[in-house]
Amino acid sequence: MEKGTLVEFRVNGDRRLAVVNRPEGKRDWVVLDERNHPHKLHPRDVTYSIPASAGKPYEPSDIPGFLSTIAPYLDPSSLEIAWELLVEEGESVDAAGMAFLLFSEKSPPLCYAAHCLLSEDKLFFKQKGDRYEPRPTSQVTELRHQLTVQQQRQEEWDGFMGRLQQALEKVEVDWLSGDRLKLEALEKYASVGDTASTRNTATEILVALKRSETPEAAFDLLVALGLWNPHENLFLRRSQVSTQFSHRVHDVTQTLLTMSPPDAHPDRRNLTHLKVYTIDDASTLEIDDGLSLEYLEDGTHRIWIHIADPTRWLIPGDVIDQEARRRCTTLYLPTGMIPMFPPDLATGPMSLKQGEECCALSFVVVLDERGAIQTYEIFPTLIKPTYRLTYEDVNEMLELGLKAEQELQALDNWAKLRLEFRQNQGAISIRMPESSIKVLEDEVTIDVLDDSASRQLVAEMMILAGEVAGRYGQEQHIPIPFRGQPQPELPPEEELRLLPSGPVRYSAIRRCMPRSEMGTIPIRHASLGLDTYTQVTSPIRRYTDLLAHFQIKAHLRGDHLPFSEEELKETLQWVSATAYEATMVERQSNRYWVLEYLRRHGKEVWQVLMLRWLREHENLGLVLLEDLGVELAMRFDRTVHPGDRLDIQVTYADPRQDVIHLTEVKSAVPQG
Repeated sequence: MEKGTLVEFRVNGDRRLAVVNRPEGKRDWVVLDERNHPHKLHPRDVTYSIPASAGKPYEPSDIPGFLSTIAPYLDPSSLEIAWELLVEEGESVDAAGMAFLLFSEKSPPLCYAAHCLLSEDKLFFKQKGDRYEPRPTSQVTELRHQLTVQQQRQEEWDGFMGRLQQALEKVEVDWLSGDRLKLEALEKYASVGDTASTRNTATEILVALKRSETPEAAFDLLVALGLWNPHENLFLRRSQVSTQFSHRVHDVTQTLLTMSPPDAHPDRRNLTHLKVYTIDDASTLEIDDGLSLEYLEDGTHRIWIHIADPTRWLIPGDVIDQEARRRCTTLYLPTGMIPMFPPDLATGPMSLKQGEECCALSFVVVLDERGAIQTYEIFPTLIKPTYRLTYEDVNEMLELGLKAEQELQALDNWAKLRLEFRQNQGAISIRMPESSIKVLEDEVTIDVLDDSASRQLVAEMMILAGEVAGRYGQEQHIPIPFRGQPQPELPPEEELRLLPSGPVRYSAIRRCMPRSEMGTIPIRHASLGLDTYTQVTSPIRRYTDLLAHFQIKAHLRGDHLPFSEEELKETLQWVSATAYEATMVERQSNRYWVLEYLRRHGKEVWQVLMLRWLREHENLGLVLLEDLGVELAMRFDRTVHPGDRLDIQVTYADPRQDVIHLTEVKSAVPQG
């Protein structure tokens, strides 16, 4: 190269021009750009050279003018005309030939313009040495399509990023359908982290917004966009639980509501003359059980337990049944309920609504003087609930001993006798405090549920219905979802008596209790003290209860059973796994809001009861916050014993990371 030659080279992929100034070493050259900044180049770094014209060397100051001269000729579309001419003949061309073809002259500036067009072209020509060959027509067509697709994607991406910025600036945004996939990529990454299949898309968005490439950053972005709230339930999002019903399910629901299907039991026993009590929490919308007491002429009491009959509206395997099976349970979360059935059905015709004629599956029982079942029958019925009562209503009525509601008092007496009967049969009662956690408009409330007479009454009647259903299945040899529990190995009685009565002793017993089991063969339920039992009282909320209804009602009709024993076993395996996942979501959600509640009340002093050791060698124990009915792990810095009461404070709580630290508040030593 000679001094004064104008050369092209690349810096980070960008085209640059400079003038050769002097040699450097054996092969390198120093060149000067338009700002007189030096660059050292090896000859292989030079991508194009323009010799000085008419013996006049180029100066760095000439570069801007040179670029201005060629600028009008840098129209990429002009290459298409040249390609059409050359592709027919299959001829290659160099920069000078292209300059003559496009501009009818071969001056150095125009040759360089042709070089710029050819070297940047990715559509019409491919380079081979110093020459460029026209691509075949088919290849150009395919490349055009690819470029169009790339351009569309880029436009979509730019539009999406623009809408993101608007949303971050709190401007209302109309998200496009294509945006949903990108937002879901963020949601999945925020939910499950690096295992998310959408990780690359999510991190690309985060990088474009100059945010950290972490799941936490994705979570924060979704909150900033207003798509998630700061307490988004990640446990729910990580699960397979559906929070919405499909359009198909909605359509079938509306059809059922407007046109009732034929009743498989047109000869239902009419019990609308009976006084029926439904007893639930005030917030309960799915009313699935009611109670009646009938006085016979001989003084005998007949206990009626009426259970909602959702199978009246279903056929095994239909759209609504399949949806209920897929969900398998209603979830009760602090932030709200996720129902097993569409709400219009669950709280409408399926529920036992006050003052309305309702279909039910009714269990009528006569108990003997010990509380054991003397006789029983099961009927599909028509009832008309008389009272919609809360537990508090029933407690008050029992305390007042209202003569007008003697049936309620009699039911309570039978419930107490039933409890005594079960205890004589070996039932194991564990009465640990339970709490109700509610979140409404970001306000968290935790209430301890009273172990009241009304709750014990309802619980005993539901257990009684479960024993009746279990007996029926056993005696009629019907495969239904029998529930049982192996006999636990409890600590010796003298060891238990050394523990303080109440929660400490119950906690010691609870840790010994084996998990309940479910199968198609009757097994003893140790903690209930029953030889046969099945859950049958919540068919709107538990799919296994619904299965029992399907089987029992078919047998009552004399029809072929919907599920063979093998089919029922397979269904129970799947339902059990799904129910376990739902239970874990409920537990994790409750714990999250407990920790959030305690975080918000960080300055409050709580009294706790030391229940038992988790790892005594690490001073790690389980404590009960009695005012909240909440159990938490705590590490002690002194010697304590089960039954000790301590005052504690929350020193740190992070519900998102599931971390909480409790510290004992030491009483001040009085000055003497």
